[in-house]
Amino acid sequence: MAVNNKTAAIKSDIRLFGSTKVLVLAALLIAISVVGKSLRVDIFSVIRISAETLPILMAGIFFGPFIGAAVGAGADLIGCLVTGMTPMPLITVGAAATGFFAGLSYNYIFKSKPLPRVACAVVIARIIGSLAINTTGLYFLFPAMRPQLIWRPVTCLVMAVIETSIIYMLLNNKAFAAQLEKIKRK
Repeated sequence: MAVNNKTAAIKSDIRLFGSTKVLVLAALLIAISVVGKSLRVDIFSVIRISAETLPILMAGIFFGPFIGAAVGAGADLIGCLVTGMTPMPLITVGAAATGFFAGLSYNYIFKSKPLPRVACAVVIARIIGSLAINTTGLYFLFPAMRPQLIWRPVTCLVMAVIETSIIYMLLNNKAFAAQLEKIKRK
């Protein structure tokens, strides 16, 4: 019985790819991520603060792991083109993994109260996508940057707290939650 419920939920998440409303919102989240990548703040050339991951996490949490992964990959590739950076496959995989694991952990693993559920989804997505995959990619692609990578866990923790707060406030808003449910219905 539980397997059938999980299968139905996964089919429902995949069905969202056919929803025009969800695709428009996914494109909007990609655009917000690209702007966030362009408007970053570098502190001492060591710590980079940007809003590029927040829309990817939102896509995963709001629409499931598959839309989250698509938004993550799309945001990274388009963001690279807009900022003039060369797309790097491992970094793109990290962005996609961030959206995927945010959606997977929020929608399928944790079923607790909203704040711990959002916090766990953000932290798991950040650990897997940002810390594990992206840091590995940066380590091998930019050897001169290796001493600065020690600051990535601190930056990810600070950004995870901010992202958790924003996403929780949005989901806790009754009007926003009602509109989100309306959009997810096809």
